[in-house]
Amino acid sequence: MNQPAQIQPAGHATYRTTEVPVRGGTLHTALWGPDDASAPTILAVHGVTASHKAWPKLAEALPDVRIIAPDLRGRGRSNALPAPYGMPSHAEDLSAVLAALSTGPVVVVGHSMGAFVSVVLANQYPERVRSLVLVDGGLPLQVPEELSDDQIVAAVLGPAAERLNATFPSREAYRRYWKQHPAFSADWSPAVEEYVDYDLTGEEPVLRPATRFQAMADDTAELRRGPSLLKALDELAVQTVVLRAPRGLLDEPAGLYAPGYLDAWAEKLPALEVREVPDVNHYTIIMGEAGAAAVADAVREALAAG
Repeated sequence: MNQPAQIQPAGHATYRTTEVPVRGGTLHTALWGPDDASAPTILAVHGVTASHKAWPKLAEALPDVRIIAPDLRGRGRSNALPAPYGMPSHAEDLSAVLAALSTGPVVVVGHSMGAFVSVVLANQYPERVRSLVLVDGGLPLQVPEELSDDQIVAAVLGPAAERLNATFPSREAYRRYWKQHPAFSADWSPAVEEYVDYDLTGEEPVLRPATRFQAMADDTAELRRGPSLLKALDELAVQTVVLRAPRGLLDEPAGLYAPGYLDAWAEKLPALEVREVPDVNHYTIIMGEAGAAAVADAVREALAAG
């Protein structure tokens, strides 16, 4: 049975959390919006080292939409759940979340690694997914074939991977680390600060990021050549919108996907549509005002299309 939801205010949206039984324990899951399972509902799936706290800006932009947002296995307050990780494991967990908290197929919004999970979820549990909104993720990463799994992690995530092995003496020290991050230097907000504060476990002076390094490494290795991902893309059967950020994880001019790369996939996959969101990076496409507004527009379109 699900544990009773813990309800607390978060801006003008109603925010609460619950626990959903999955393999090895429970998946910590947040909800925003109407407390009515018949309301328009989406599932929001966060990135590789993130948590459900990546989604408050989207919740603010969609106050009438019920948003289900779990902490994935190995992250946030679900970080004690055991391996194996990987896209099929996450898809199984998300199917359990939807079985417990929704009344039918939903629009699934996935950011970064969460977009890859979303594609596999739609393939393995088609009865759960109405359509997909993939936010700067979901298509195989552009890395050389010859790279090892460890090299893929280093090439794609770089400092984000290094952070998981670091310790921090205080919450303020962790905030300072993030305030210097190029992606947030011009976009710091209370929502980002809440995201950062949530991403810590332990006690001062030994605080650690909540994401398990092995979960991150195992999942990232699948984002280039994972068989479940390639099968899911080959069999893509639901309407899918991909939103591309023109700037990358460090706010660098080269985004996660090079210009034109996603368009080539759209030519191969009739269900796929690509849109670029201007003036955002890989993080602010969901955690900044303009990015969250663009994602919200895509979600409204997907809900209306039903």
